[in-house]
Amino acid sequence: MEGWPLIGIRFALYADLGLLFGLPLFPLYALRSDARRLLPLRPAILALAAAGFALSLAGFAIMAGAMTGTPIGEIDRATWTMLLTRTAAGSALLARLAALAALLLLAIVARRATAPALAAAAALGGIALATLAWSGHAVAGEGIAGMVHLVADIVHLLAAAAWLGALGGLACLVARRNSRESDLRATHRALAGFALVGTLLVGAIVITGMLNAWFMIGPDHLRQVATGRYGQLLIAKLALFAIMLVMAARNRFRLTPALDAVIARGEERSARAALLRSVTIEAGLGLMILALVAWLGTLAPPIGS
Repeated sequence: MEGWPLIGIRFALYADLGLLFGLPLFPLYALRSDARRLLPLRPAILALAAAGFALSLAGFAIMAGAMTGTPIGEIDRATWTMLLTRTAAGSALLARLAALAALLLLAIVARRATAPALAAAAALGGIALATLAWSGHAVAGEGIAGMVHLVADIVHLLAAAAWLGALGGLACLVARRNSRESDLRATHRALAGFALVGTLLVGAIVITGMLNAWFMIGPDHLRQVATGRYGQLLIAKLALFAIMLVMAARNRFRLTPALDAVIARGEERSARAALLRSVTIEAGLGLMILALVAWLGTLAPPIGS
């Protein structure tokens, strides 16, 4: 099922739905209620939910064409009905569209970024994101092992999305111009608040990533993992993840304290610029990882080869 249109749609969905979960989650633990105005949450959620709706429909259409071996325009109504109601991908699509529709309604109705509204938005975004696991390799497992694999895949997706959403939120905060000292203090608190959460997310990503690797590669294939395309892409993904960890450590232990040290003196411009560059690079690395994940999802893993 490998094909660049499908890979592109998968990548866009990972990024879009990941932000839909991570962005509303970020201010719940990193920003006080009076500082949430600093993020354009409502327009971002509206745009992301609408894009997620369109991308989901396009992705399912491409997948339907690949599954049936028929041009999309020639698939009849009975086949569409069967794919939607009798396949895991169809059920996942319907659940995702329902979550996105509810999220659009919530963003229209909720005028303020209150904690309950943000929690509801994050929950709906998380549901929409979790449905992507049903279009990946994890859904192929059976029994208890299959359930463990599926849960690990979902947790992996949610943890990675929370990290990506936090990077998006931090980039918006650091990039604000002509910020008052109180806004800069709020930005510093958000950076510091993400430090502990980020550590927990990294732990979740590593543990679930190891579980997924066990199911997808298996101990008998470890020595040959670099000989196939799947293994090579996985190694590239791990290398990018390691660089992200280095960037995150630099942000936490060097650049964040540097911002705090210069805010009171009104000399924060260079510190903010350094932070913005670092956060932007880290987010770019995260998007590259998502692109690799989208590609990996179209390849047969070694254990299934």
